[in-house]
Amino acid sequence: MLIQILLIGVSVSMDAFAVSIGKGLTVKKLRGVDAFKTALWFGGFQALFPLLGYFAASTFSKYVTAVDHWIIFGLLALIGGNMVREAFEEDEENAKETPEFDWRHMLPLAVACSIDAFAVGVSFAFMTLSIWLSVIIIGVTTGLFSAAGLYIGRAFGSRWQKPAQIAGGIVLILIGVKVLFEHLGFLG
Repeated sequence: MLIQILLIGVSVSMDAFAVSIGKGLTVKKLRGVDAFKTALWFGGFQALFPLLGYFAASTFSKYVTAVDHWIIFGLLALIGGNMVREAFEEDEENAKETPEFDWRHMLPLAVACSIDAFAVGVSFAFMTLSIWLSVIIIGVTTGLFSAAGLYIGRAFGSRWQKPAQIAGGIVLILIGVKVLFEHLGFLG
């Protein structure tokens, strides 16, 4: 389960990673404090939103346990598919990135990148896992990918942005399929 949570953490961090690469493209000189701020913004919100989704869904989980595997599959497939779709539509969005790292610029980006994580948190409510360990893994993973994305964007440009986001989306879809197949009895 730990590997699955880590893969989910890597997958949901791809939006923040892609945005960080975009920000890195706009920075003339990247300071360590900018990378730290980026890691805190994205990692913090990526940890907060699944926690919110988990508690929202936990309230209603007793009503939907008979179809929880379909909910998990549907949410992860939707999120993953959306990530793949967005990878092909982001060129214009990334061209508008600005190098500012204050709250007015980072808050909307952090919230926008974390909405998928809310849905992942909803799916966590139907899984047997430690929500606290999960959100810590997701937050730290996203923080590390976001900081790395700034440096990658600064050094190499946007060459790896789309492949990373597509890979993240595919991993989420595959995890959703795995959960569905486990519940339907196709996997042990």
